[in-house]
Amino acid sequence: MNVSVTPYGTVARKRRLLNNHESLAFWVQHFADLVIVCGSLFFFAYLKMGEVPPNYRLLAVIALFCVWIIYRRRGVYRQSLGFYKSSFRLLTAWFHVLLLLALVGFVTKSGESFSREVLIEWAVSGFILQLMSMHLLSALYKRYKVMFSREIPSLVIGTGQLASKLVNNLNSNRWLPDRVVGFVQSDDCPLQDDEVMELPLPLLGGAESLRQNIRDYKIRRIYVALPVAESEIIEALHIDLLDMNVDVIWVPDIFGLSLLNHSIREVAGMPLISLNESPMTSRRSHILIKSLMDKVLAAIALVAFSPLMAVIAIMIKRESEGPVFFKQDRHGFDGKIIKVWKFRSMRLHDDTEVKQATKGDSRITKIGAFIRRTSIDELPQFINVLQGSMSLVGPRPHAVAHNDYYSDKVNAYLARHRIKPGITGLAQVSGFRGETETLDKMAKRVEFDLAYINNWSISLDIKILIKTPLSLLSKDIY
Repeated sequence: MNVSVTPYGTVARKRRLLNNHESLAFWVQHFADLVIVCGSLFFFAYLKMGEVPPNYRLLAVIALFCVWIIYRRRGVYRQSLGFYKSSFRLLTAWFHVLLLLALVGFVTKSGESFSREVLIEWAVSGFILQLMSMHLLSALYKRYKVMFSREIPSLVIGTGQLASKLVNNLNSNRWLPDRVVGFVQSDDCPLQDDEVMELPLPLLGGAESLRQNIRDYKIRRIYVALPVAESEIIEALHIDLLDMNVDVIWVPDIFGLSLLNHSIREVAGMPLISLNESPMTSRRSHILIKSLMDKVLAAIALVAFSPLMAVIAIMIKRESEGPVFFKQDRHGFDGKIIKVWKFRSMRLHDDTEVKQATKGDSRITKIGAFIRRTSIDELPQFINVLQGSMSLVGPRPHAVAHNDYYSDKVNAYLARHRIKPGITGLAQVSGFRGETETLDKMAKRVEFDLAYINNWSISLDIKILIKTPLSLLSKDIY
């Protein structure tokens, strides 16, 4: 038995500091979905064949496992979502399940052993039944909460942006019993009248009136929305409130920091807050899927574009002397130097100083201007994707000289290298392609690159790939 000694006595065992707080509604909905997925498959198989063959039973087991993992990771059962958002999240999660099952069938070459009619009926009706179940149970749970649940009067200590956002989230969430009645100021600096007016709820005084507020408003839960720098105040509040029989929950204001792909997890019972972490190391299974998707699509693209690439190569060779391809040193994942492939779009010149192409640049050939404007010059980078040095989607790799120049001029510029560079990216489909002649433009591109790293997912990659063709004819590409 693990025994630990604290200032408040001896504890017989160490409790997890990070717990999953799934509600009863979560488990009921999850169980209902598992029953629907399995039951509907068996129903259509029996309707078609008069029995449920072993291969359909195995498919049901695999499907249940996929639903169990994917639905939880995709946040299907987050009860704060509205009707449309929860429906869309269920649709995308179910699509991921079907996609994964199709991939398993392709790899094992077992797809031909299943009836397409049964699978289509199961895919469509399975989603419809799950959607109906989700919103029916949601309505029942809402009714139950109104009839039987009791509100938990709460206070928020803190008056900053985090505290206001926390209050809005708590009081607007119909699933939570917490009802915040007001704010309590943590320091002795009084707020200005206009600052008090901006608060969504009344300011109920300072820390000295906290105990009286707990008695007056019958407070049962207190949220401490203070920054990490005020840890001494937080500890003092915690000690002071031990005899008040209230729940004390700290919501650390870490968002004032420059975070990158932040997360919270637990190791050996200790909470770890990742302030800066690469998706390449924190989400290995998803990165593996991304890498597989990259290589498959890159191989398909090279085959599909090979006639066009052959024509472009001939035209480049006929217009000017020099090699067809141009390889430039650029920074890849973790800042490692990689050779990026491109069709040569300029005449041979002294490359001692790396300079971005500009409008009317005399170095650019006629065919070079065309392939740069249409981004055809970047088609050879599918070779980089097959080599593993680049991805289809990610921050665009900049020349080493550009990185050296901008690294101390744009905040968090080098953080772009926390994921593999891409042929296209969020910045490119958001209007930030081509020349970045001002610091503001480069800063905006970096902002989108960091937003991509913070919000990276397979679905985001797919959305960017779909939007990329629409951004190829930008007028700012020279």
